Amino acid sequence: MLSDIEIARNVNLKHISEIARELKIPDEYLFPYGHYKAKVDINFFKELENRPDGKLVLVTATTPTPAGEGKTTITVGLTEALVKLGKKAMLCLREPSLGPCFGVKGGAAGGGYSQVLPMEEINLHFTGDIHAVESAHNLLAAMLDNHLHQGNDLGIDPREVTWRRAMDMNERALRNIVVGLGGRTNGVPRETGFDITVASEIMAILCLSENLADLKERLSKVIVGYTTKGEMVKAGDLKAQGAMAALLKEAINPNLVQTVKHVPAFVHGGPFANIAHGTNSIVATRMALKLRDYAIVEAGFASDLGAEKFFDIVCRLSGLSPSAVVLVTTVRSLKHHGGVKKEELSKENLDALSSGISNLEAHLDILSNFGLPVVVALNRFKTDTKEELDMVMEATKKRNARIALSEVWEKGGEGGIDLAKEVLEAIGEGKTYRTLYDLDMSLKEKIKTIATRIYGADDVEYVPQALAMLEDLEQRGFGSLPVCMAKTQLSLSDDPKKLGRPKDYRVTVREVRLSAGAGFVVAICGSIMTMPGLPKKPAAESIDIDEKGNITGLF
Repeated sequence: MLSDIEIARNVNLKHISEIARELKIPDEYLFPYGHYKAKVDINFFKELENRPDGKLVLVTATTPTPAGEGKTTITVGLTEALVKLGKKAMLCLREPSLGPCFGVKGGAAGGGYSQVLPMEEINLHFTGDIHAVESAHNLLAAMLDNHLHQGNDLGIDPREVTWRRAMDMNERALRNIVVGLGGRTNGVPRETGFDITVASEIMAILCLSENLADLKERLSKVIVGYTTKGEMVKAGDLKAQGAMAALLKEAINPNLVQTVKHVPAFVHGGPFANIAHGTNSIVATRMALKLRDYAIVEAGFASDLGAEKFFDIVCRLSGLSPSAVVLVTTVRSLKHHGGVKKEELSKENLDALSSGISNLEAHLDILSNFGLPVVVALNRFKTDTKEELDMVMEATKKRNARIALSEVWEKGGEGGIDLAKEVLEAIGEGKTYRTLYDLDMSLKEKIKTIATRIYGADDVEYVPQALAMLEDLEQRGFGSLPVCMAKTQLSLSDDPKKLGRPKDYRVTVREVRLSAGAGFVVAICGSIMTMPGLPKKPAAESIDIDEKGNITGLF
């Protein structure tokens, strides 16, 4: 059996200009990065404004497991299947972060015969967008520390600086650091730390901005700390927004690539869903909806994270209105939630599967909050038995949800025809989505609504510092913002060890951060870290390159 990277290398890619011509993108709006990837000028959208929008489909999943559910693979395969059915469709994905690629995932461009290509380039430096975000983020940090060093005219309290630094790598040793050591010429000593770049507010701003003017305005609103009088200090006060926007000038343009079967795809922006809002840029999605009759978008992790934030943050701020949701699951992942260890998942275990189906049921209940038809995509693995597959199919149908078996890893779009037909029928229901909460609710009410109705918690507990921050934000006029919950992706709860459908627990909010430029408040729950660490055996140990420049180990 060929590996993902071997399959990718056997594909005869079309020149990216040919993909652009199929989308009728004029040459003057196309900025090629080599032969097989390009950026599309954001100004091209002005020529598309009068076109009707296509239908938007969101792809999400049940709670992730170490075995992997194949959500991106399904997203790619579903789009290719729609094209096989004669539909004009394209997909929108996030850009992979180097941290997870070298940590656990080893790559995030789909798999098998349902990949976006060029796989190696997308998984590594791609077009440099994440590096640009990192540079803009750290420029602001440098200007802030320079302001402190050069006299501190704004009266910033070094003990109340909230802006950290960013790096696109899993590096636990940088979570908490001290800067400014070594004497007066090296700045003002203070405690700070690093977040992974894809958790940066700058990444969120890039993905939520409509154009360069909006980008610069949002950047100016970023809160970096407080003065000795308790007043908020913004990036605009440091006159940093212009230079930051200049660094992001190219990054705001969507990246155009293709799938194994030459279906066009935008891969743009990369916010995590466990510690950020978890969806590709709105400019890419809006452009896709104008260029094609169907746009398929993937939200990060499971429905309790990516999908909830897509509806309550992304759709709210962008005006996007999806028509259907695809919920990806596997027999293997449900057995894991039934208590089976990773190394035993290939063995039939109907008892564990029966228990683990509660996780699937929980996600169906979560998605029912948003009012859209749901299609379960049962991603088939070769080790799945007929009895196991039938059990999941029957359990789903009992919940009156649509379900289709998917074999897109092995067969590409051909293995997703049944799924595509179910999705088209779901779209035909003509339903519109609804949000989970009203913005005029207090921040605490919003957090409790998410915790109880989405996670299934009994209530929410706050550490004193988090509670004080919420009260302060309400008093400063930020209470009407939506909430971005940061918690583990490995459980519906805030405890990664609680599998299946946890009951009788409370969510603990230990920290609250304001993302004023992005337009939401972040509630950090449990032990989730905004700078991940590498596992005991990182994927980086298996990644290599030969003398001819061929990369191995990505998957």
